Amino acid sequence: MGVGIALIVVGILIAAIWIFIEFKRLRHKLFAIFLIILILLAYVSLSYTFKGQVINFRTVEGWETAGKIYFSFLGNIFGNFKTITSDAIKMDWSKNETGT
Repeated sequence: MGVGIALIVVGILIAAIWIFIEFKRLRHKLFAIFLIILILLAYVSLSYTFKGQVINFRTVEGWETAGKIYFSFLGNIFGNFKTITSDAIKMDWSKNETGT
C-alpha cells in the first residue's frame, strides 16, 4: 500500500513540474505573439499616418516632423475614444419596453 501512495505522490509531483514548465513556455509564447501584434499595429498605423506625406528620414527635422505627425495622430485617436466613451455613458440605457 505504501509503494502505491509513493508512486501517486511522485506522479503528482512530475505532473506539477511538467505543468509549471509548460505554463512558463506558454507565457513566453503569448509574450512573443503580443510583441508581433504590437509591431504589426505600429507598422500599419505608421504607414497610414504618413501616407501622402513627404518626410525625409535622413535629417533631424524629418524625424521631428514625423514624430509630431504621429503623436498628433495618436492624440486624436485617444480624443476620439474619449468622445465615444462619454457619448456612450450619456445614452439612455434603460430597458426599452414596447408593446407587443
